[in-house]
Parts: sequence; C-alpha cells; structure tokens
Amino acid sequence: MAESAAESKDTFSSVEVTSVLGIIASTGKFWNEWDELKSMLSFQLKQVLQEYPEAKRIEKEPIASLGESYADLVNRLDKVLQSFSEGPPFTLQRFCEILLDAHGIYPTLSKLALALEKNLSVTSTLTKSSDPYPPLSIEQSEPLKEAAEAALPVHANSIENGGERSVEGKDEIMADAEETTAEDMTIDVEPLVEVALSLEVPEHTSDSSKRLSYLEAV
Repeated sequence: MAESAAESKDTFSSVEVTSVLGIIASTGKFWNEWDELKSMLSFQLKQVLQEYPEAKRIEKEPIASLGESYADLVNRLDKVLQSFSEGPPFTLQRFCEILLDAHGIYPTLSKLALALEKNLSVTSTLTKSSDPYPPLSIEQSEPLKEAAEAALPVHANSIENGGERSVEGKDEIMADAEETTAEDMTIDVEPLVEVALSLEVPEHTSDSSKRLSYLEAV
C-alpha cells in the first residue's frame, strides 16, 4: 500500500498541483477527494522544502535553527499531514497560501517550518464542497494552456523543411496573377478607330450637325 501511494504522488504535475491549490487558496473550499488532495499537498510540501538551502546539506546532524535535521523535519511535517484521515485541517486555505508562496512569506526555513506546524496543529477538519467548481483565473489557466499548445502538431501550412512560405513569395505570386489579368482584359482600339474613319458619310447629310450625329451614331 505504501508503494502504491508513493507511485500515485509521482503522477501529479507541478502545474496540476498549483492549479488545484490556487483554487483552494482563493475560495477556502476543496472539491477533490481527500486522499487525492492529501497526496497533492504532500507533493507540494516536499517541493517547497527542497527549495531552501538547508535541503542541500549532506550531513544528517540537527540544524541549529531547526533543532532537528532537514530529513527529520520533512518526515515530521508530512507525518502530521498524513494523520488527517477524515478530511483536511480547517486551516487548509492558509496552508495552501503558504505552499504557493513560501519564499515570499517566509525567507528562512525555520520560520516556514513553524508556520506549517502551526497550521497542522489543529483537530477540526473541512468537508468536500458541493458548490460548482469555480473557473480558473488567467494566472491559473495560462500554464495549462501553454502545456496544451506545446503538444499541438506543426501547422498544416508549414512546408517540408519546417518553414513556412515567405511573404515575399506570396506577394510575387499575387503580382503575376494581377499582371496576367490586366493583359487579358486589354482591348486594342486602333482597328475600331480605323473602321470608323473609313466609313463614308452620305452626301445628303450636308448639314454639319447631322453629319456629326451620323458619325456619333456609327
């Protein structure tokens, strides 16, 4: 059972976990099954603790500022979290806020450890919310969107070598098409003028205005 629980924790991505915890931090409610959410909290807890300098120490001796070794601190906090069997502590909202911005709130690991321990040192728990799941904010949805876009195939207009047809090439094709159309629509008017001039005006149309009307009619 312990191995399966460890494997389930590894299936979570950082994007997924931070999105879920972000919803809880902003609403104070949770919609996931508690066992699943507990694994997410444990995952994020360990990720946050690893970001502090004390995590890089090889020795297992107690750290003066903590009063215990780094490994003992991680195991102790996680053990307290796992002890909540019925549901998360009622301090869940603040607990998530800390895990999402630990460095911004607590610059040292000792202060972070005290805050996490305080939020886990309660007995009252929360129940799963039955309200509609809130929509993701822009900040929460952007990482998911970027991950989805990265998985999309190459655009259909791309050519075999991976590039797209240049704009200049497209402009040249359009210019050739316009030039061809203009040549096809050109009408040679010189033969028509010669035909009009070669027509003889009847003798009986002596009046100049009538002769002009006759030429216009032709």
